[in-house]
Amino acid sequence: MKLRFAMSTAAVLPLALGLAACGSGEPEATGYKPSMPTATPVVTTTAAPQKVAPAVHLNRVTFVPAMNTALTKQKSWRIAGTMTAGGATMMTIDGIQTAKPLAMSVTMSGAAFDGKTAKVVLVKGTGYASIPGATPAGKYITFEAGDSAELDQLLEGGDPTKIFKSFGGALKGVKFVRTETVGGQKLDRYDITVNTAKALAAQGKKVPAGVPATLTYSLWMDKSHLVRKISFDLAGVAMVITMSDYNKPVTITAPPASKIVR
Repeated sequence: MKLRFAMSTAAVLPLALGLAACGSGEPEATGYKPSMPTATPVVTTTAAPQKVAPAVHLNRVTFVPAMNTALTKQKSWRIAGTMTAGGATMMTIDGIQTAKPLAMSVTMSGAAFDGKTAKVVLVKGTGYASIPGATPAGKYITFEAGDSAELDQLLEGGDPTKIFKSFGGALKGVKFVRTETVGGQKLDRYDITVNTAKALAAQGKKVPAGVPATLTYSLWMDKSHLVRKISFDLAGVAMVITMSDYNKPVTITAPPASKIVR
């Protein structure tokens, strides 16, 4: 099975407010001079309505740098996702990842695994996979990058940073759509278009037959430039991913030796 994730980021820069004031006036003289001192004229000042400068959104030039800058500040995060095809749920994903040290633990379940659960763990450069039909229940095999294309795909599917790195020369367009409330948060939605061949080439892959020349992803970001949600639809397969719990402490460990079969 091949899983493809794409991430990006955007944000709204702080708003600038401008204020203006009106002048004041005094009553006209009537020509009558009373014996009592005249009252001091009252001067009033009325503030003009506040003017809000238009929000500044990321574009094709600023998009990737902002995305990468935000990510480098994160030590860990959680991902959750759902893959559907023909209106039916094919797979659900739940996982955690740390950047320093690089480690991840991803659980996948659903029809794609005949209703069972698969798990992939990466710790200190070594991968551990428990795949229904390929390993005994609850047991793991070990592997390293390059050992198996299928296992590499599983690892990459749970690691959005690999896709981030491929965006540099592949990004063709960035469009701000609108600000939406997602999960109680105000997020900015962007539609981004990438050159499929360039994005895959940056990941060391070739373009599979039938894949369009460009792909468009919808991404929702907070104002710190962190991706909170992403979705795309390719050849009838739809994917929705959320990212949360940035910088919360997590612990990822390798399976015990008693559960490793090779």
